[in-house]
Amino acid sequence: MSGFKISKDDFYLPTLEVLDERGGSASIEEIEAALIERFGFSQEQLDATYAVSGDTIVTDKMSWARSHLKFPGYVTNETKGVWVLTEKGRDALAAGTTREHLRREVLAAKSARRAEQVAAQAAVDVSTLEVTEEQEAAEQDWTDTLLARLKTMPPDGFERLAQRLLRESGFVRVEVTGKSGDGGIDGSGVLRMNLISFQVLFQCKRYAGSVPTGTVRDFRGAMQGRADKGLIITTGTFTADARREATRDGAPAIDLIDGEALCQLLKERRLGVQVREVVREEIAILPDFFDEI
Repeated sequence: MSGFKISKDDFYLPTLEVLDERGGSASIEEIEAALIERFGFSQEQLDATYAVSGDTIVTDKMSWARSHLKFPGYVTNETKGVWVLTEKGRDALAAGTTREHLRREVLAAKSARRAEQVAAQAAVDVSTLEVTEEQEAAEQDWTDTLLARLKTMPPDGFERLAQRLLRESGFVRVEVTGKSGDGGIDGSGVLRMNLISFQVLFQCKRYAGSVPTGTVRDFRGAMQGRADKGLIITTGTFTADARREATRDGAPAIDLIDGEALCQLLKERRLGVQVREVVREEIAILPDFFDEI
C-alpha cells in the first residue's frame, strides 16, 4: 500500500502494555484486536499484503514482535495461542521502557541466543536418572504441596491464575471482573468448539474444605440469562449435594473443578509445575528360557 509503513519494532511496547492490561496473559486474538484498536488501522491498512507471500502486513508484524520479545525474556508462549507477560516484562514497563530500548534488548538477546545454540551443539548430555525412594514419595505428595501454595495466594492472584488456565485451555476473551457482590461471579470467557461458541461465567474459591450446595445455587442464580455455562474452580472439594445441584435436571449445568482436578490441569499445562520424565529399567529373570536352551 502506498505510504503505509509499519515496523515490528512499533509493536514491542504496545504488546507488553496490552498483556499487562489483561492481567498478564492474552490470546493472539485478544492481543491483535487491542493493537488494531490502539493504532487505529483502517480496513485498507489491515487488508494490505506482501506482494510475494500474500500475508497481511499488519498481523505479520504483530506476530514477529511477539516472537522477538521472547528472546530477552519479556514474554513467554508455552502454550499455542496464549502469550504471557513475564516478571522481566512487568519490570520493564514499571521502569518506563521505550521502543528504542526494547529494540536494542531484542537485538542483543538474539545475538546471545545464537551463540548459546552453537555452544550447546557441542555439549549434548544423555543420562539415566535413578529414582530414589525419597523422589517417589515427593511425586506422591506434589498435589498437597501445590494446593498448599495455591491456598496462600491472594484472591486477585488466584483469579488471574484461573484466567491464565482458561486461556491455556482454549478460552478467548477471558476477563476477570474484580467486583464483589455479584453473586460470586469472578470473571467471564468464551469457549470455542469448532463452529460453536459458549459464553461462560466462572467463580474462584480458595477453600480448605468443601464448597456447599448454597454456593452452587447462588452462582447459578447470578448467571441466569447472562451465560450459556458456569464454572466453579476451587482448591478444596465439593459436597455430594453440591455436585448434585450442579447437574440438577431442568437447571443450567455448572462444571466443577476441585483441588485435585485443578492440580492435574496445572500439571498438564505446565503452569507452575515442572515435569521431568524419568527413565527406569525394570528387570525380571525368565527361568524357563534357560531350561529350554
